[in-house]
Amino acid sequence: MAERVAPLRTGRYLELRVNGAPVRVERAPERSLLELLRFDLRLTGAKYGCGEGECGACTVLLDGAPVRSCQVRTVGLDGASVVTVEGLRESGRLNAVQRAFAELGAFQCGFCTPGMVVSATALLRANPSPTDAEIRTAMDGNLCRCCGYTRILAAVRRARELAAADRRGPQ
Repeated sequence: MAERVAPLRTGRYLELRVNGAPVRVERAPERSLLELLRFDLRLTGAKYGCGEGECGACTVLLDGAPVRSCQVRTVGLDGASVVTVEGLRESGRLNAVQRAFAELGAFQCGFCTPGMVVSATALLRANPSPTDAEIRTAMDGNLCRCCGYTRILAAVRRARELAAADRRGPQ
């Protein structure tokens, strides 16, 4: 997980970008990013799972890096950019990872799916051609209690192919 060091700003409001849009909310430094997303902004894709940063259900991108939003306090988020699973759409359509997860049914109950999709998206943005070992490493810490790991791995492989096709454009 990436550590973010931001200048500490004072004042009544916290200003950041969420899914590309500017957001201004009342400053509450004791709150987690997950609480801000779910309760203030009504973005409920990131789930409250363990509350300890171990399950990955609350994973979002913070300045491009996957983080467990239950563990990130809002105090240092002035000027940050946050992307949730709701913000991953590209040009109005599902991104390659979202399409692959849906195509291969890489979920059962769906609770872990948003965190898995965000982590896999971060991986493919950083490394468009990951090996299976790199996929497993990137997905480590995203727990699925329904045991869908085989399909999840297959979906990330498929997303890798879809993303490559998207980069090539229409044939």
